[in-house]
Amino acid sequence: MSRVTSPRAYPIGAMSRETGVNIETIRYYEKIGLMPRPDRTPGGNRQYTHDHLKRLSFIRKSRDLGFSIAEIRSLLGMVDQQEVSCGEVHRMTLLHLAAVRDKIAALRRLETALESMAAKCARGDVPECPVIDTLFEKAGA
Repeated sequence: MSRVTSPRAYPIGAMSRETGVNIETIRYYEKIGLMPRPDRTPGGNRQYTHDHLKRLSFIRKSRDLGFSIAEIRSLLGMVDQQEVSCGEVHRMTLLHLAAVRDKIAALRRLETALESMAAKCARGDVPECPVIDTLFEKAGA
């Protein structure tokens, strides 16, 4: 005779430990609808399933890659409706990659500007400071 066991339930703390997602963030994802609300114990504690764990891991990995909440919502919408198109996911990924490259270019410009400002500074105890002077310069000057 085989014994039927219920799927493993994960309390919110276990979900947090398994995925590295803060407990408050998990609650936030529920509130905004990225995570479906789990069943509750008679005492009111959340009890997540393995499917919740997989979804939260997906969200975490997506956030680690810099995808926005809106982009993740779109991806999950395709998954939930079983309308995943590899082509559409690829398009979204390329758009995201372009945005990341734009940010990297902006950070490089920022790095160059800060290096230039720091190089002008004598680091002395005099009241004149080229960094402060540069920050007070009129834009476009």
